This record gives sequence, C-alpha cells and structure tokens, in this order.
Amino acid sequence: MYDELSEAGREQARALGAWFRRRGLRFDAFVCGALNRQRLTAQYILESMGEASAAGPPVTIDPRWNEFDLDEVYAGIGPLLAAEDAHFCEEYEQLKREAADPLSGAHRAWRKCDVSVVRAWIAERFEYAGESFGALIARVRAALAELPRGGNIAVVTSATPIGISVGGALEAPPHLIMRLAAGYNTAFSELDVRDEGIWVRSFNNVPHLDDQHMRTLR
Repeated sequence: MYDELSEAGREQARALGAWFRRRGLRFDAFVCGALNRQRLTAQYILESMGEASAAGPPVTIDPRWNEFDLDEVYAGIGPLLAAEDAHFCEEYEQLKREAADPLSGAHRAWRKCDVSVVRAWIAERFEYAGESFGALIARVRAALAELPRGGNIAVVTSATPIGISVGGALEAPPHLIMRLAAGYNTAFSELDVRDEGIWVRSFNNVPHLDDQHMRTLR
C-alpha cells in the first residue's frame, strides 16, 4: 500500500493545525489510524496547534480507522475483472507498469480502472481473501461507536472511513458512501456522537485551505 505523506499533505496538515490554533480550538483527545500518513498528519496538526508535547491531548492509535488497502483489493479482484473485461485488462496492465515506480503519479491519481475495481468490491461481485466492503463498514462503525462520549475528540483518518461515518448517520447506501469519501485532503467534518445516534454537524470543511491549488482530492 502507498503510505506516504507528500509535501503538500504536510503543508495542508500544518495549515489545519494553525487554523485550529487561531480559533482557540482545543481537543480532549486525538484518535488516529495506524497508517504512516495518518500518524504524520496528526503530528503536524498537533505541532501547528502548539500541543505536540506531554502536556498536549493524548493520542490513541486505532487501526480500525485505517483506509482500506486498494492494493489488496486490486490483487484479489483485478485479475478476476480483467479475465472478463478486455478493456479493463488493458488499463490494469498499464497501471501496474506505472505503479512499479514509487514516485509515479499513479499513486495519487484516480482512474477509470480504479472505479471499476472499487465498484466490483462494493457490490461484492467476487470472492477474494482480503477485507470486504461490508467488513470495512463494520470495523469503522465499531470504532466510531466506541469513541469517548463527551468532550471534543479529534479523529485523524482517511477518506473512506469518513464517508462511512457520515454515510451511516445519513443512512446512505454503499454506493453513496463512496461518493461521500470524495472529499478534500485534510478537510474536517463534525459529528455529534451520542448513545442514541449520530448527527452530522458539518462536512468536508476546508477554511484552512484558502489557496485553491491546496485543495487536492487525493
């Protein structure tokens, strides 16, 4: 899995932390996925807030907030889809050649063949050994349900877990959850998590990215 934080990602995270600091926003705790890019994002946010110290909010690493592994989905479903779709097969082979280079832009671009694989994964058209979309939804919703009640909790995660969290509150079907996952990098959303349910207060906010070129999608 591609798991790096680009220089743009670092700049975006610093901008978000600085925006929080200017508004006097404080968090009682940070919960963060276990991926390198998620942990670095949390680190840069906290540093820009001036709270990256023992006196700052505690940070809990919870891998249930990890993004799904697109490489794993491709490895399991890609060959099966390629066997029945010649056009997809051609795109898939081209993508594999480009992705062999760790510096390739293929790691940060969303292509038609990505959409085809993810749609097949969501619909569970094929059986494969990796995490199913249903299993991903279950782990994210379990993590969300176990967040501390009360206080102001920050969760540093990725696009699909955000889509699942917001989509669950809106009772969105699976195909719409993935549309909710198409937000800006370092956008923040606000959820009110209570024992009786979840309310969406805001979604995909990027007031800290006032320069349009900083508003990236992947």
